[in-house]
Formats: sequence, structure tokens, C-alpha cells
Amino acid sequence: MYQEIEANKRNSWILVAVVTSVLILLGYILGSYWGSYYGGIILAVLIALIASLSAYYSGDKMILAFSKARRIEKRDYPQLFNVVEELTIAAGLPMPAIYVIDDSAPNAFATGRNPEHASIAITTGLMDKLGRDELQGVMAHEMSHVANRDILFAMMVGIMVGSIVLLSDFFLRSLWWSGGRRRRKSGSGKGDAVIMLVAIVLAILAPIFAKLLQMAVSRQREYLADASAAKLTRYPEGLASALEKIAHDREVLEVANRATQHLYIVNPIKPFEKRAKNLFSTHPPIEDRVERLRAM
Repeated sequence: MYQEIEANKRNSWILVAVVTSVLILLGYILGSYWGSYYGGIILAVLIALIASLSAYYSGDKMILAFSKARRIEKRDYPQLFNVVEELTIAAGLPMPAIYVIDDSAPNAFATGRNPEHASIAITTGLMDKLGRDELQGVMAHEMSHVANRDILFAMMVGIMVGSIVLLSDFFLRSLWWSGGRRRRKSGSGKGDAVIMLVAIVLAILAPIFAKLLQMAVSRQREYLADASAAKLTRYPEGLASALEKIAHDREVLEVANRATQHLYIVNPIKPFEKRAKNLFSTHPPIEDRVERLRAM
């Protein structure tokens, strides 16, 4: 259990370092095309900073609104509140705000920039279809996301990936409108052609590579939350059983979309998950997650 937690933390930070390096490299190469190496890097950092501040202070509210989640009190679902209260005491965390999504498909997610501003959203279908031990396993998984700062972590990676996509798109559009004329005046024609070719190739491939890394980070954080949940409840079977029930359920979560699918404990866009290879999935295979839990 502890080895799983340490390995996933290490792998996640390595992946974030790689995504950051891709963003800086892209800014450097595009800056060299525009005539200022440092100007490109500064532009890349500014785009990421502005997007990060916006997401940091209002991202959770937008996600809850898009998911049509409504906040509830203890009198509405006392058993759910009792389970979450037990876990917050065990984890030493503040009580998160609890939201319910009126949908028969079983699923749940956590959001919020830190434990003091955390929220957990759960579908009515999840409460109807899981036993108490299974519900506790799912809530422990979501509380682990909160404790591990996974929401903020995922937001950071998402912002960097979005910045790479935005910067690449801006460069390709500027190249189109300028007719391929380089803004830099100095330098040999052969050197200019090489830099232009490198910039174009990087602008096309960097967003794809960054997106793959984002999915890899997402999978690592899911493994980490599973291991942390087992550590919190001391009963891995509860979460393992819940994952199997959620994955095999045939109901479709109507409010889920491509932008929010990575937040849920199980990918709610199931047809996509079945067609996708592991490399292109936001979640690890359910069979692998269950096997790891039952081996703890």
C-alpha cells in the first residue's frame, strides 16, 4: 500500500515536470521564430498564469454548475453525511460541502482548490446501488483526492496543457496570416528555414504529446487515490466492489462530458472508455485497479 502511494506520487511529479518542460520549450522555439527567445517563454508563462488564476478561484463553481449538482444538508441524506464525517475525522480534514446530482448512473467526483474549499458530488444512483462499505470506499477515494491536493494538481496540468494548445494554435494561425514570412530579420536563410520547420513540427506535435501526458497524470492520481482510500478505510474490498458495480452499470450519466470526465471515480463516458487504448484513457483499467486493491 505504502509503496503504491510513494510510486504514484513520484511518477506524477515526473510527468508534471515533463509537461512544464514542453511548455517552456514550445515558448522558446516559437519565440525564436518571432525574433525573441525570452519573449516566447514569457508569453507562454503569462498565458498559463492568467488561466491558472481564473481556474483557481472559480473552477470548482463552474464544474458543479455544469454537472447540475445541488448542495445538500445532513437532514437530506444522513447516512451519506455520517460516512463522510467518519472519513474526515480519520483523515484529519475539514468537512467538505456535499452535493448531489439527480441521476440514476452511479458515480462521484471531488473538486475544490484545497481541503478548506473542497466539495464532493455524488449521484443519487450511487447511493441507491451501493452498500455502506462500498459507499465508504468511494467517499474515501474522493476524500483522498482532497487530501492529496489532486484537484489542484490536475488543474495545474490541465492549465499547462491548455496553454500549450493555445500557444500552438496562435502560432499556426499567425503563420497562416503572415504567409510564412518570419518576423526575425537577422540570421541565415538556411538557419531560418530549419527553425521554421522545427517550430511548425513542435506546434503540431506538442499539444498531442501534452494531452497524452495529462492523461498519464490523471491515471497516476487515480491509482494514488485508490491506495490512499485503502489506507484510510483499512478495507480495500469496499472500494474494489464499488468500482466493479459502477463500471458494469449500464446507466449513462447525462451531465458528464469530455471536459469533466477525468474528475469522476470511473470514466462516465463508457463507450469511449471501452474503445480507447490505455494510453488515451483518463482512467486506469477497472480490472487493474481492482486487482491492485485486492492485492493490498
